Amino acid sequence: MEQTLAIIKPDAVERNLVGKILGRIEKAGLKIVALKMVQLSKGEAKGFYNVHREQPFFDSLTDFMSSGPIVVAVLQGERAIEHWRKIMGATDPAKADPDTLREAFGLSIEKNSVHGSDSPQSAAYEIPYFFSHLELVNP
Repeated sequence: MEQTLAIIKPDAVERNLVGKILGRIEKAGLKIVALKMVQLSKGEAKGFYNVHREQPFFDSLTDFMSSGPIVVAVLQGERAIEHWRKIMGATDPAKADPDTLREAFGLSIEKNSVHGSDSPQSAAYEIPYFFSHLELVNP
C-alpha cells in the first residue's frame, strides 16, 4: 500500500471545507491513517516548500501557507499518490476536471484548497515533515 501526504490549505480551512474534503477522500476509497491541524510559521512553510525556493512564487506561497491553520493527513491505498492527485485536479482550478476538489473548492492557482505529494520521493520527504512513525496508524 502506498502513502501520500494531503494538505487542506488555509483557504479551505477558513471556509469550513475540512469535513467535505475529508468525506470525499474517504468516499474515493483512500484510508486516512494520520490526521491533525497545525499552523505553520513562515520558516516552517519555507522548509516544507524548500524545493520551490528558486521559484518566483516561493514568498507568496509560504506567506499563504503560514497565514492560517492547515489540516495535514496521510492517505493510504493502492497507487495513493496518483489517486489523490486525480481527486485533487489540476493546480489551476479553472483548468481542473469537473468533480475534482480544486474545481469545486479552489479559488486560484495558489488558493486551490489542497496539496498532495507528486511522487514517492516527495511523499517520503513530506510525510515525516508533519508526522512521526508513531502517529501513523496502519489499518
